[in-house]
Amino acid sequence: MKKILKSGSICLCLLVALVIGASFYMVDYALARRHTKWTEDKAWERVENYYPWTTGWMDSIRVDGVLKDTFIMAEDGRRLHAYYLPRHPKHDSVSVARSVLLIHGYRNCAIDMMHLGYMYHHSMGYNIFLPDLHAHGQSDGESIQMGWKDRLDALRWCEVAESVFHTPMVVHGISMGAATTMMLSGEENLPTSITHFIEDCGYTSAWDEFEGELANQFSLPTFPLLHITSFLCDAMYGWNFTEASALQQVAKCPKPMLFIHGDADDFVPTWMVHQLYDAHPGPKDIWLPEGVTHALSYYKYPAEYTERVRRFLFR
Repeated sequence: MKKILKSGSICLCLLVALVIGASFYMVDYALARRHTKWTEDKAWERVENYYPWTTGWMDSIRVDGVLKDTFIMAEDGRRLHAYYLPRHPKHDSVSVARSVLLIHGYRNCAIDMMHLGYMYHHSMGYNIFLPDLHAHGQSDGESIQMGWKDRLDALRWCEVAESVFHTPMVVHGISMGAATTMMLSGEENLPTSITHFIEDCGYTSAWDEFEGELANQFSLPTFPLLHITSFLCDAMYGWNFTEASALQQVAKCPKPMLFIHGDADDFVPTWMVHQLYDAHPGPKDIWLPEGVTHALSYYKYPAEYTERVRRFLFR
């Protein structure tokens, strides 16, 4: 009996050690900056390859040196970076000046949003502001925040953009940037300059997204691995997966929001957008482009994407 109990205790200890070790691995795998492989040069190349109609515009802003960058200091001393581009003077006589804050996705950077920069700047005559989120691009940080703490950095960038452009402003994000957009939308005392939010394929919460990926990539159950991983994230970085909820935040947003989500998205599953749309209490619209997988709505339907965004903002 003693041998059985001893063997059982050893097995239990090994199992606990295995789960804890796996949880540390998951925190590192999902959130550590050092696993990010995309550089700005690769981002420029990727936008040009996926969206060739933007190439002339991107070449011109680089040659003319009109794409500016700026840095701010976060409260904890981190340095945060963003690009910005004033609208072309040719639009001054045909449209009211407006601005957009474009928020990139997971393990990407500000340059990855240049295709939508083209849409807003070239096609719609907007000023554009493109921040690098914490631990992405030229911004400091060693861990990805899945939009939760990023919402507060985005709030700071909205204030900076307002001070630069002095115009009404849209916040538009893709994937993790869309989750950041929705998490921002529920904050109190938003700048009055923010008039609309647009989220493109954002998730309901970090918990829901990681739960799905745990099953899809590793064929592992949620309990106890995700619970311990969330606890470790809280201990290491000061936030957990359940509080990082776009669903809870969007339920507090009174401002207009457009929800875009490909109907064939299995990375951020399409079912999430229906919960998010239903939770939003203010003016809203939804578009589910047919046959579109994750974050490729503008790629597949550039003209319709532009027109739907334009109609939403100017109706």
